[in-house]
Amino acid sequence: MEYGKENSGMIEILKEKLSAELVQTHSSWVLIGKEVVYKIKKPVNFGFLDYSTLQKRHNYCQKEVELNKRMCSRIYMGVVPISQVDGDYLLESDENLVEYAVKMRRIPQERVLSNLLDSVKEEDLQKLATHIYNFHQRAQKRPEFGDLQVMKYNTDENFQQTQEFISLTISKEDYEFIKERTEAFYKKYGYVFQERKDQGMIVDGHGDIRLEHVAFLDDGVCVFDCIEFNDRFRCGDVINDMCFLSMELDFWGKRHLSKIYEERYRELSKDAHFEILLPFFKCYRAYVRGKVFSFMLKDPMVMDKNKYADLAMRMFNLSREYAELLV
Repeated sequence: MEYGKENSGMIEILKEKLSAELVQTHSSWVLIGKEVVYKIKKPVNFGFLDYSTLQKRHNYCQKEVELNKRMCSRIYMGVVPISQVDGDYLLESDENLVEYAVKMRRIPQERVLSNLLDSVKEEDLQKLATHIYNFHQRAQKRPEFGDLQVMKYNTDENFQQTQEFISLTISKEDYEFIKERTEAFYKKYGYVFQERKDQGMIVDGHGDIRLEHVAFLDDGVCVFDCIEFNDRFRCGDVINDMCFLSMELDFWGKRHLSKIYEERYRELSKDAHFEILLPFFKCYRAYVRGKVFSFMLKDPMVMDKNKYADLAMRMFNLSREYAELLV
């Protein structure tokens, strides 16, 4: 199935059948129904993410369910087929299978952290930090992802993939400044990466702990929608994993909440490298989001490109702000 008119037709038909709201990311269509949600992967290949074949999309749907049950067990219901029959598209039918979807219970939007920024309590942020810390403690150790060269590969890839957006969503000055500060950090603190490996600080984490992926439910904190498509982005330093959320809190002007969250995690972890690594990883996370928002400008199904251009520019500005803290 090509990424184009046929996909658009399938999504529109399913959206109408479910009376669903459609939310798009650079890699998925998310159909939000009254009680359930279906997440369908786009047939794209960004290099770091490859959903280009049906078999790959099926495998990654299965992996998504398996991994997300670690921090949000009740939400993920399974992987379901989609069939095309006589020009129609049928959910949960394998009569003439053309696609797969991850099926989830709908999380009430009023419980999602991105919608609670003006009302969330200090103890909620502390509970969240505790939930993430406990997850990191029991997560599988993945020391092979702790090498300096692995992290450098990630940042090099970011810089390479955002060259085309210089003067569009990031200035050449900021691009060069962040790149230079990143390289200087590696030279000064390269030894820390080996120490982190030796201390068991490299785990199979979540990889995408953002405001819209956190919910406070009746049965506890739920952190959902982890990265399944690339182990290199999911597995890494625990500070790299936890700080994505505090970066987003900073981005939306909630730095006091970010501090509460960070302080609770640091208090639990007693991590000697916390102050050194936190601004570095927040710089990295903000840059990743700037890159992802920039990619939306190339998506033919995204209409409001000005919105994503603005978000990308603001994220790159925040990444620059963190880079200025690297000494």
